[in-house]
Amino acid sequence: MRVNGIPAEISVIRSKRRTLAAEIRPDGTLLVRAPMRLPEREIIRFLTQKAQVISKHLLRQQEQERRIAALPPYTPEELHEMAETAGTLFPQRTAYYASLLGVTYGRITIRRQKTRWGSCSPSGALSFNCVLVNAPPAVLDSVVVHELCHRIHPNHSAAFYAEISRVFPDYARCHEWLKENGAALIRRLPQSSR
Repeated sequence: MRVNGIPAEISVIRSKRRTLAAEIRPDGTLLVRAPMRLPEREIIRFLTQKAQVISKHLLRQQEQERRIAALPPYTPEELHEMAETAGTLFPQRTAYYASLLGVTYGRITIRRQKTRWGSCSPSGALSFNCVLVNAPPAVLDSVVVHELCHRIHPNHSAAFYAEISRVFPDYARCHEWLKENGAALIRRLPQSSR
């Protein structure tokens, strides 16, 4: 589908949802989620009304992609230093927030991951992406809190996010920072490290 004023390939996914939503994918395509029986003309009208905002976001994403492409890969020395720093910092921050949440956890592993900032296994083992040491400290803490809250709520329910907000009220801002800047951190990992 093409819509005047939107310089992107548009894909439509129909489901049992009740509202329309548009999402710019990392590859620069526009994904529209629409109700099953909504006529295509309504989707086009929606996109035409939002064309200026969508185009602005597409241009911002393209500019960000250009900036990221210009960044050099991390050197072996930088990777080593990040792993060393992460190996000290994550256990400290995890212990601090675990005590605030009243949870226990297992082993902490530091990794270089392409798609994840952290994870929490059912047994409580935690994993964190070493590139987070290059993010603002509050952003790193937000990932620690997110994973520790999975010890209470092993899902992404409203109760899960309420627990995060109770302990870390600035979570939404930090999450937004990762959405806007996280790709630059990960894309600098050498191909063999991803």
